[in-house]
Amino acid sequence: MDNEEMLTQVPVEGDYDENQIQVLEGLEAVRKRPGMYIGTTGSGGLHHLVYEIVDNSIDEALAGYCTKITVEILEGDIIRVTDNGRGIPVGMHPKEKISAATVVFTVLHAGGKFGGGGYKVAGGLHGVGASVVNALSEWLELTVWDGKHSWFQRFERGKYDKELEMTGDTDRHGTSVTFKPDAEIFEETTVFDYQVLLKRMREQAFLNAGLMIEIEDKRHPEENLHEVLCYEGGIREFIEHIHKTRGLDPLSEPKSKDGKPGTSCGVIYFNGKKGDNAVEIAMQYNDSYNEVIMSFANNVHTIDGGVHEVGFRNALTKTINEYGKKFGLLKDDNKLMGEDVREGLTAIISVKLTDCQFESQTKVKLGNPEIKPFVEQVVSEKLMDYLEENPTVAALIFSKSQAAQRAREAAKKARETARRKSAMESASLPGKLADCSERDIEFTEIYIVEGDSAGGSAKEGRDRRYQAILPLWGKMLNVERVRIDKVYGNDKLQPVVTALGTSIGEDFDITKLRYGKVIIMADADVDGCHIRTLLLTFFFRFMRPLIENGNVYIAQPPLFRVSKGKTHKYAFSDEERDQYIAELSANGAKVEVQRYKGLGEMDPAQLWETTMDPETRTMIQVKMEDAMKADEIFSILMGDKVQPRRAFIETNAKYAVNLDV
Repeated sequence: MDNEEMLTQVPVEGDYDENQIQVLEGLEAVRKRPGMYIGTTGSGGLHHLVYEIVDNSIDEALAGYCTKITVEILEGDIIRVTDNGRGIPVGMHPKEKISAATVVFTVLHAGGKFGGGGYKVAGGLHGVGASVVNALSEWLELTVWDGKHSWFQRFERGKYDKELEMTGDTDRHGTSVTFKPDAEIFEETTVFDYQVLLKRMREQAFLNAGLMIEIEDKRHPEENLHEVLCYEGGIREFIEHIHKTRGLDPLSEPKSKDGKPGTSCGVIYFNGKKGDNAVEIAMQYNDSYNEVIMSFANNVHTIDGGVHEVGFRNALTKTINEYGKKFGLLKDDNKLMGEDVREGLTAIISVKLTDCQFESQTKVKLGNPEIKPFVEQVVSEKLMDYLEENPTVAALIFSKSQAAQRAREAAKKARETARRKSAMESASLPGKLADCSERDIEFTEIYIVEGDSAGGSAKEGRDRRYQAILPLWGKMLNVERVRIDKVYGNDKLQPVVTALGTSIGEDFDITKLRYGKVIIMADADVDGCHIRTLLLTFFFRFMRPLIENGNVYIAQPPLFRVSKGKTHKYAFSDEERDQYIAELSANGAKVEVQRYKGLGEMDPAQLWETTMDPETRTMIQVKMEDAMKADEIFSILMGDKVQPRRAFIETNAKYAVNLDV
């Protein structure tokens, strides 16, 4: 049978003709496929609406016309963003025959960022921000002050009955946008998180030195959630803020014998300009082993990096190696790798350019090819100048890089030793592992259990066809303050690595994962919380794809067993316990309450029923929606500074029940 005969014999079900081709007009496309424009209709997309409106005000600041932006969360989770820029143009648009302001809020790809001379540099590149927010809001109200008159217009789900109308006289300039997200679109939540918005606004204030951003949560006046953010030092202060928040100290010389502090590495700052393109970089080395590099293009956080970040990394490695060769610190063919020179580095890279080329509407990766050599040139020249002018600091940086190089080489040897040992052992799986019989990871799961007694109950209570049990014992290594060479061969961590089968660090291979679900099961107390955090820190630092791929879970054992006669219920909180007591004591009979102090107090049947049976158990999937946030949390919680940890706990205590990584 030839191809033509095959094509003619394919059965066709239903009609597919011109009537099936839909044309979505105006903002219908946005409401039909909101994820294409804001990434998700979950919490991330909800907050993205605020960013889009604020970005427009930021663009006014970049153009030199705005000095203050106010962001308010009003009762009912309504957002109001106000700036003192020029005000959106209100004149009649020559092509659309409606006011320019109405065009901005109702037409996709409309705005002053497409070569019309409105902005040289703008973060809102695609011109869909205001119209998308309008389309995805139950209602939106726009107020414009043009220095002569005030103007007002109301929209409902992107549509309007009245054109922009003048409401009075004023000498004020600026724009105010008030909107309520549409619950029909954001089904998961329409509740704004003040801390999430504060973090973003603080970031923008750092990136725009001297710009004032005020944020206030008016839903809870008693909590006084109000900040005025203004940083004359710009991204220099951003670096200092990151280190202070995480409890990190600058890389420093040891104290002298009389106790005087030695020279420390301050914030290194340099910038450069070429035509309308500009770059500024702030960087500082600290006493940790982790790198934090954040890059921005026109104030937009490029989470996945891009050409500007690649240019910085390349130039950093090249320059430090050249410095080492020039001053005899590197011998013969010895060469530092990128990971060596970035150990303990915090850096902010911010570029401003007229024609940003992002890889998606959510703007996570910069693609302009001309920016890479531009950034490389600026970093190479300015960093070399700094190192030559500050030889003591240069020596500190070089010494740390060489220590990282030695640790990397030690880790390589440890890795090879671990491989040989594994190959030589006939039974390479840990002795305490009770494995399952199923091999398809679509069905398999491993419980990493705290303590031998709980492990015993779990082994007896499990379904051995697809559930494996690995008990842990003793205090686990806190990997936050150690290099990877100390992890290889650690007697507490190696059983976990061996059981999962993926190896760690640069050798990590998720295709070798032996279990689809990796479940941490620990007591519901302080010690259990510590075990969970230690394990999560280990996964995050050395097996991060496990979290990114959604393989890691936290089991939720009950706190109480409430029973009366043959009837019993399990409670996972004090409130649930009290509710069950009230329900079961309705006829006056005695109700017994058992408080579980640990997993070991449950017999196998109870452990299965409450925590391991897929039909009845509750588990939290560990997500990594924001890698920077997770990185910061682990630095704070597992670092050696008490004050940042205390501040974090005090701020986030009320969110602790369902805190996602």
